[in-house]
Amino acid sequence: MMYDYEFGDLCFDEDKMGMKVTSGIVTINKDPTTNLIGITIGGGPPHCPCIYVIQVSDNSPASLDGTLESGDEILAVNNECVRGRTKLQVAQMIQSSVDRVILKYNKLHADARQGKTLDIVLKKVKHRLVERMSATTADSLGMSRAILVNDSLVKRLQQLDDMEHSYRHLVDHTERVLRAFYALTQCFKEFGDTFAEIGAREPQPRASEALVRFAEYHRRMERQGLMLIKALKPISRSFGTYLNKAIPDTKQTIRKYADVKFEYLSYCLKVKELDDEEITYCSADEPLYRIETGNYEYRLVLRCRQLARKRFAALREDVLAKIELLENKHVHDVVGQLHAIASQMASYNCEISQMMLGGGNSSSEPPLFPIEMDLTRTAFQYESVQPPVSDCFQDDQDDDNLLAQADNPRVYRDTPPLSQKNDEPISALTELAQLHLNTEKTDTENTENQTQTVTSPLLLDL
Repeated sequence: MMYDYEFGDLCFDEDKMGMKVTSGIVTINKDPTTNLIGITIGGGPPHCPCIYVIQVSDNSPASLDGTLESGDEILAVNNECVRGRTKLQVAQMIQSSVDRVILKYNKLHADARQGKTLDIVLKKVKHRLVERMSATTADSLGMSRAILVNDSLVKRLQQLDDMEHSYRHLVDHTERVLRAFYALTQCFKEFGDTFAEIGAREPQPRASEALVRFAEYHRRMERQGLMLIKALKPISRSFGTYLNKAIPDTKQTIRKYADVKFEYLSYCLKVKELDDEEITYCSADEPLYRIETGNYEYRLVLRCRQLARKRFAALREDVLAKIELLENKHVHDVVGQLHAIASQMASYNCEISQMMLGGGNSSSEPPLFPIEMDLTRTAFQYESVQPPVSDCFQDDQDDDNLLAQADNPRVYRDTPPLSQKNDEPISALTELAQLHLNTEKTDTENTENQTQTVTSPLLLDL
């Protein structure tokens, strides 16, 4: 559909910027308390040839109906054409209606990607920069902060980063504790096996029984320790889920929310710039091409702002819900899990202490300690702690023996080794040594007597 708008001597055709327009009729029931339908209109003579919807209020009859959107053109009110009427006159026509209003409109089928121009992208970048600046710095750089809001949800990103750092340390510490506790259970197992072997070899029945019980307690400590680790593993995995899923998902949602918020603020800033431009031209009574051809550029920005605002509101609700869930989990679940870890480990330690000091789970069992045993009656053979005789020293002793045998072959031939067992008193060995010394002295003084036969009662006794 093509319209020709005539103002004085000028005639302009509509410039729809490639957008499609369709007509329709809608009936909206008015709010009984305010007598309004919840729309804001703009345009109209003397500068704009059409009346269009600027904004639809939240939770209003028009918003709940969902037919009219920002940028749609109003053609008639209650079957009365509004062409040539000002926006104040059209507003009075709507307010004068009772209970409901019948509106004929032209629906603007706008694509949000068409309105996301380079100017909008640059404005998003500007908002991202100004968000992290102080007011003094922004004013010094000439960046307006009038349209920005101090959003507490975006500031939660830093708090979530700190929380993520804390939970990462908590998860790492929990994993290290569980690994160390598993190593401790393996020590209990080794102790149990070792004491079981000692108890099996111990010849004293009472000591053997005590050592076997001591070994069994260690094996029981290992089994209970493994059961404790199995019970604590789900808590550690819960910490990991909180760290690797809940916090990153909330942070990602906040980032998306911030991006949509910056886009929405960019469209708001663009609408303000177009309004200021229109006011400037109208005050100078100068024509503006986009306004006199239906103001489709402005209406496209209005539609994009409405869509961005819907996404902004939806993501804000999502962020609020996730942050509330995260805080509840942090306050209740995490504290409860830490209490569960501490209580289970305390119960394990009490049970082990009772078992080792009180004689086990059964009250009829006698106390384990002290373990009484006679160390002189042991089944173990211990090696000598004296250093072994060197080979050189042994060779010297062998040489001396050979020389002594050569000097007095009869004596050493008839003398048994000293290590041989006999029933003679120790004095016989002393006399044998004295005889050996006397023989060496006699050989030195007179070599002729070397062939004499040496007789001794000691040798005869041996």
